Amino acid sequence: QVQLVESGGGLVQPGGSLRLSCAASGSIGDINAMGWYRQAPGKERELVATIPNGGDTNYADSVKGRFTISRDNAKNTVYLQMNSLKPEDTAVYYCYARGWAVTGPFLYWGQGTQVTVSS
Repeated sequence: QVQLVESGGGLVQPGGSLRLSCAASGSIGDINAMGWYRQAPGKERELVATIPNGGDTNYADSVKGRFTISRDNAKNTVYLQMNSLKPEDTAVYYCYARGWAVTGPFLYWGQGTQVTVSS
């Protein structure tokens, strides 16, 4: 089992910045990648950014150059730094962790954190 706790969402004006955090606990040694998805009202959940163990980060085209994903292994925490925010970035942001356990592959989600970009 992996538990994910997110924080850092809120209301910000266009052009502003926010940093999301996702703290993992539990069977974290089985995780091989973490990242963020988001879901806007009436839209499907979409991948925002991912950071695999020892691999290259990956971003949605819509956030490249504005968002940065990083991790602090000592704190078992993944961050999403969001700059130059736009109203279309408004969504619930979900942290995820995927990996392999003895029972097979797993995928866990955080509870979601609301990001609202509005003047």
